[in-house]
Amino acid sequence: MKTSCIDGLRGVLAGHHQRRIIAARLLRLGAGVTLALGLLVACTATRFAYNQAPTLSYWWIDRHADLDALQAERAREDVGVFFQWHRRHALPSYAELLRHWQAMALADVSPDQACEQFETIRLQLERAASETVGPFARLALTLSPAQLEHLKRRQGKSNEEFEKDFLRGSPQQRLSRRLDKAVDRSESFYGALSTEQRKLLRGLLQQSPFDPQRALAERLRRQADLLQTVRDAQATPAKAEQIVREHIARLGRSPAPGYSTYSDAMVRAGCAQFAALHGSATPEQRANAVRTLKRYEDDLRTLSAQR
Repeated sequence: MKTSCIDGLRGVLAGHHQRRIIAARLLRLGAGVTLALGLLVACTATRFAYNQAPTLSYWWIDRHADLDALQAERAREDVGVFFQWHRRHALPSYAELLRHWQAMALADVSPDQACEQFETIRLQLERAASETVGPFARLALTLSPAQLEHLKRRQGKSNEEFEKDFLRGSPQQRLSRRLDKAVDRSESFYGALSTEQRKLLRGLLQQSPFDPQRALAERLRRQADLLQTVRDAQATPAKAEQIVREHIARLGRSPAPGYSTYSDAMVRAGCAQFAALHGSATPEQRANAVRTLKRYEDDLRTLSAQR
């Protein structure tokens, strides 16, 4: 597979959708590893990647929070417990979803059907996110001012990457970068796309409501929200878990005026994009998608049994 673990499955359902904002965040601690690794089912080496996920997740946290020795020990324990739960309870659900998609892949799929699958994933990831509330709250209560400054600097670096990907260059250059990623995601399931299919994708991306400036503004809001969540938890430790739950809820439904409407429009556009591309797929491409999904399903069932 050519694309990242997360981009694979999400790309099939939501195409160019900017919810990559959600995908790579553990110091959205409640949503980060949960959401990013919750969809760790689309890797070429799924089993190896998943078995390494606890270690990689810990490294991610440490890189963002600069943990001390006691924090590091507890973080390793919490990450391990989460993945024990995830292997036992989440992977079987993902495997069933992949089995269902194999049947769907043989026929045309409407935008509404694609959005139904997107919603199924969202609900499953919300369930996984709830498992991280306790660990997030415990870590938040121990973070020092210096560690929060370290986190803020890491946020700034990630924003530079976002700007590089989505805001730099001419409109045509930005569109070309998005098209390259969309093609990679699609070819990871269907195999090589035809010239006409690439033109179709390009046209769909041109019609997309995606607004990188708006996405960046929401990104900055979420980052500030995270820092404030830690401060609020430290100010009222007895309510730390409640404060964390509220933070995670705001990740899923932004309080920023108009953003929920924009986000919903992005989801609908992504569903329509998938339906249109899938409608253009040849029997051979659909068969390739079924084989790919079956391979992922088998990997997840094997991983779930390895306890």
